[in-house]
Amino acid sequence: MSQRQRIVLAIGLPGAGKSTWFHKQGITPLSSDHLRFLLADDEDEQGFQAEIFRTLRFLLDMRVKMGRPVSYIDATNLVIEQRQPFLDQARELDVAMEAIFFDVPLDVCLKRNSGRQRRVPQDVMQAMAEALEPPTIEEGFSKITVIGVRGETLSEHEENL
Repeated sequence: MSQRQRIVLAIGLPGAGKSTWFHKQGITPLSSDHLRFLLADDEDEQGFQAEIFRTLRFLLDMRVKMGRPVSYIDATNLVIEQRQPFLDQARELDVAMEAIFFDVPLDVCLKRNSGRQRRVPQDVMQAMAEALEPPTIEEGFSKITVIGVRGETLSEHEENL
């Protein structure tokens, strides 16, 4: 019996280690930053959010229809409202939806951000941290993996079947 296809959504502040974690795992995720670069020539371009995420969901749809076993999404996905379209899409495609939550304190993210070439302004980071809603099983995820400051797995939670 083949295993059910999965979509795995990264959730975390800028500087939490999402892209680094994917790289260390040898995973090439669908990335909102990469799509900003491909479509708008600038990873920092924030003016085309609807187009970027529509394209990301289209590519996700294609991966599932092509039978890819796991599709990873690299974006901040901080609030339920941002995650809901992916949860709806997973339901429509009849695939499992998982989350990887990068539970990294704001001060660590700010320090990492200060050392980056592409920096998110500190006030924006603060507002993002205040808005952050950690994912829950009740939200619709079949599994939530929590990743810590050093990229280590802190915990895993699965829905009770």
